[in-house]
Amino acid sequence: MLAETLTTGLLLITSASALPVMSPLEYVKRAVNPGVVINKCSQPNMLALAYDDGPYTYTSQLVDILDRGGAKATFFWCGTLYGCIYRQEAAVKKAFASGHQVASHSWSHNRMGSMNANQIRTEMTRVEDALVNMVGVKPAYMRPPYLDTGGQFLNTMKTMNYKVITNDIDSGDWNNVSPQQAQQRFQQAGARGNGHIPLMHEVYPGTVNTLTPWLINWANQNNLKLVTVAECVGDPEGSYQPGNWTAKVGPYNC
Repeated sequence: MLAETLTTGLLLITSASALPVMSPLEYVKRAVNPGVVINKCSQPNMLALAYDDGPYTYTSQLVDILDRGGAKATFFWCGTLYGCIYRQEAAVKKAFASGHQVASHSWSHNRMGSMNANQIRTEMTRVEDALVNMVGVKPAYMRPPYLDTGGQFLNTMKTMNYKVITNDIDSGDWNNVSPQQAQQRFQQAGARGNGHIPLMHEVYPGTVNTLTPWLINWANQNNLKLVTVAECVGDPEGSYQPGNWTAKVGPYNC
C-alpha cells in the first residue's frame, strides 16, 4: 500500500511539473488592452467571423445560417448607416440571444481619425445607449469605420475602455469582390497558425448567403472553431463592459 501511494504521488508530481506554467509577464503580454489595435486571433485553430455595417435586412437570416452551422460571430453595428438601428430591434435581440457578440462600429460610420475626442465619444455613446436599451449590455469591442485609427481615436478608445479590432483578411465584399474570389483569399491565407479575423459586411447578400456557408464548411474541414472575436483573442468573458446598465427612457430615435 505504501509503495502504491508513493508511486501515485510521484505520478502526480511528474504530471504537475509537466504542465506549462504561465508567468505573470506572459499574462500581461497576452492581455487584451483597450486602445490597442488587434488584427488577428491570439489563439490557434479558430476563425472569428466578424461582420460590419449592420443591423440590416439580412441580419436575422445571417443569424439563422450561423446557428445552423454551430458558429458564433461578432456583429460590429452602426446606429444609422443602413437605417435606424432601433428599427432592427428584433434582429438585434435575436443575434444577442443566440450567443453572438454585439459590438460597435460607431453611430454614423464617419472617419473617426479626423474627429476630436468629444465627437468620438458621442459616436460611441450613442451606440452604447442603443444596445443597452435593446439588449442590456454595453459593448467592450469596436471596429472603426474605414479601419481609421488616426488622430485622437486610439487614446479616446483607451479612456473609454474599448478594445479595437481591425482584420488580417479582407473579403473585399465592399469593393465588388465576389464570394468566390473572397473564398480564394481565405484559402491563400490558410488555416494554420493563430486564427483569422476577417473584414466582412452583413449588408451584402453574397456574403450572407454564399460566403458565410462556405466559411462554415471550410472551418469544419480544417478543424477550426468558429468563435466570437473576444474568444479568439483570449478574452471570452470580456465582450461587454462590466456593470449593470439601465435602459434610458424613450422614445428612441435616430
